[in-house]
Amino acid sequence: MTDAAALPGQPRDAVVSGPATARAVNVLAPNPSVMTLDGTNTWIVSEPDSDLAVVIDPGPLDEAHLGRVIRTAEELGKRIALTLLTHGHPDHAEGAGRFAELTRTHVRALDPALRLGDEGLGAGDVITLGGLELRVVPTPGHTSDSLSFHLPADRAVLTGDTILGRGTTIVAHPDGRLGEYLDSLRRLRSLTVDDGVHTVLPGHGPVLEDAQGAVEFYLAHRAGRLAQVETAVENGHTTAAEVVAHVYADVDRSLWPAAELSVRAQLEYLREHGLI
Repeated sequence: MTDAAALPGQPRDAVVSGPATARAVNVLAPNPSVMTLDGTNTWIVSEPDSDLAVVIDPGPLDEAHLGRVIRTAEELGKRIALTLLTHGHPDHAEGAGRFAELTRTHVRALDPALRLGDEGLGAGDVITLGGLELRVVPTPGHTSDSLSFHLPADRAVLTGDTILGRGTTIVAHPDGRLGEYLDSLRRLRSLTVDDGVHTVLPGHGPVLEDAQGAVEFYLAHRAGRLAQVETAVENGHTTAAEVVAHVYADVDRSLWPAAELSVRAQLEYLREHGLI
C-alpha cells in the first residue's frame, strides 16, 4: 500500500461524502470515469452556526444526486441560498439549472451563459453569506472560465479541475491555454505562501492536506512535460498525435485523446515563446 503522506499534496485515504473541513461538506456524484476519477465532488459550504449554505458545482444532471445534495444540507440544518460554478464542464455544471429550480437559488459563474440571475463572478469578488466568506480566485487554463474559491476561515481553496485530488488535469485546448494555466498555478501557490492555505478541496479525487506541495508538483509536472514535448518536436514528432504517442507512451491509451488537448496547448505555448 502506498503511503498517502508520500504522494503529492498528501491526499486523504479515500473520496467520501461527508465533512472535509469545519465549513465544507462533500456530496460525491455517481459519475465515476477515467476523466472524473471517483466522480464529481459537490461542495456544501457554510458557517457552522449559520442556517444558510452555498453549493459549489451541483454536478451532472442526475435527479438522485441533486436531491441527495439538498437532503444533506437539510440534515445539517442548512438552507441552500446560492449556487456557484467553478467552470462550465457538464460534470460540474450540467445539473445547475435544475438544481436552481429545486432550491430557488441563483447560479453565479464567470461565463454569462451559465448564470441564472443578474450577478456573475469575477476576480476580487467576495461572497458573504450567513457569516461565510468565499474569495473568488480566477484560475483560467483548464478552461477559460475556471475559477477557484478561497475559504480563509478553513485555510482551504476549492479548485474545481485546476488541481485534482489525484493525478493531474488537462489543459482543454483551444479554450484552455497553458500560459494562463501556469499563471493560475502560481496564483494558487501565492495563496499557500502568503495566505496560509494548506487544504485543497478539489472537484475530483480526495482532499489534499498539503496545498503547497500539490501546487509545486503540478508546476514541476508541467515543466517536465513541456520539456518532453519540446524534445519530441526536435526529434521529428511534429503533430500532436505523434507527440502524444511518444511522450505519453506509458499512459493508459484511453487517456490519449485528453492528453492530445494538453499537447496542443503545449505546442501553442512553445510556438508563442519561440521555442520550436
